[in-house]
Amino acid sequence: MRKGAGALVAVGALLGLVVQAAPASADSGGGAPRSAVQHAAEAPDGPAAGYWTADRMRKAAPLDLLDIGSRAVERAGKAVPGAEELKVPPVLPDAGTKALPEGGGPWTGGGDVVQTSGRVFFTFDGRNASCSGNAVTSANASTVITAGHCVKYQGSWHTNWTFVPGYHDGQAPHGRWAADKTLTTPQWEASEDMNFDVGAAVVKPLDGKKLTDVVGGQGLSFNAPYNSTMYAFGFPAADPYDGEKFIYCSGTTFKDFLLTDDHGLSCDMTGGSSGGPWFTEFDEASGTGLQASVNSFGYVFLPGTMFGPYFGADAQTLYETAQAG
Repeated sequence: MRKGAGALVAVGALLGLVVQAAPASADSGGGAPRSAVQHAAEAPDGPAAGYWTADRMRKAAPLDLLDIGSRAVERAGKAVPGAEELKVPPVLPDAGTKALPEGGGPWTGGGDVVQTSGRVFFTFDGRNASCSGNAVTSANASTVITAGHCVKYQGSWHTNWTFVPGYHDGQAPHGRWAADKTLTTPQWEASEDMNFDVGAAVVKPLDGKKLTDVVGGQGLSFNAPYNSTMYAFGFPAADPYDGEKFIYCSGTTFKDFLLTDDHGLSCDMTGGSSGGPWFTEFDEASGTGLQASVNSFGYVFLPGTMFGPYFGADAQTLYETAQAG
């Protein structure tokens, strides 16, 4: 993980889409706050997906989060201990066990995770940047889950936002999927609270087809327990990685004992892996599991450890808002 000036440093995003200048949000009218939503627009020089050439994708800088320690606040509205775990099963198109634990190595197992996961590309603060993301089961067959800072950071929504599932070596084997809108939790929208660093995108159809009809969609798990076996995936692009390889970590998670209520995992992925999926109940043979978090950040003073937000009620509301879009 690349070291930064603050107490924490995050890991990085990858997807791409065009969004308008001003974010839009709404109240739910009674229950949990509605997720913040940003609608997309076309890029000045053409559709967002067309903007991301192989050269631009290779040169996109990994997005890192800096000085997060001062903004890591006590989690508000988190799922209380004992909350019922909710599981959403995967939906998949027709289509040996790895070493455990793994602190960061190329995924060679194949399976559906290779095509549901991908890089996210976008423009942030005038520069092309990257994160990671994952296609999930959804009513609209068009939902991608990523990190909150992979859709909005330092008060600005990213533009040219595009998801490239199955990315490798500058190639887009399943197409470039431009977002119609991007979303995040109200807590990340308001104060970039690291406990709620979760984002989502609803991508446009491509060649008349919807995303999960082409690549499938992984399941999800909300209110999953701590101290469980999980697999984390992403496309780290900061040294010693280059963003061209699909990397994974695996092991037993633990609860952050410092500034957040996040899951922690021994993992050396760097910037660019932000937004990549964490799976519980992951089956290596089929490459399927239930997504229960995303790569979010790491402490500068605790190298080789990744943290991912707890998927509780607020993450569930975000997912439900996205899949209804």
